[in-house]
Amino acid sequence: MSNLAITQFNFQLPRGLVDEQGNRHQQGTMRLATARDEIFLQKNRQGQENSAYGSLVMLARVITRLGDRTDITPELLENLFTLDLAFLREFYNRINQEGDATIPVSCPACKQQFTQELTLSGE
Repeated sequence: MSNLAITQFNFQLPRGLVDEQGNRHQQGTMRLATARDEIFLQKNRQGQENSAYGSLVMLARVITRLGDRTDITPELLENLFTLDLAFLREFYNRINQEGDATIPVSCPACKQQFTQELTLSGE
């Protein structure tokens, strides 16, 4: 298995980003954050002044693809629906803290334990 496979995770946005041409982008890839990303965020004036914008700066650094777009910027992510932004924040936290996008669950009826891909409630 290559390092790329270990450090990149695919996701699908609940609603999707609608770009300037009206195209909807739902599927994407996010890589693990690095110390360099954290340092960049600390040096970014807009991110320091506004923590909400800081999360867009960080997400723009770690999202490597969104639909057919690879030019991910904070300005592009400003157009996300709030549900998609919440999803990306949770996905970012999950892969960077746990190292994967799955959570352990158990069946309430039979008590069998298994893993399930992370989704937000209400999806």
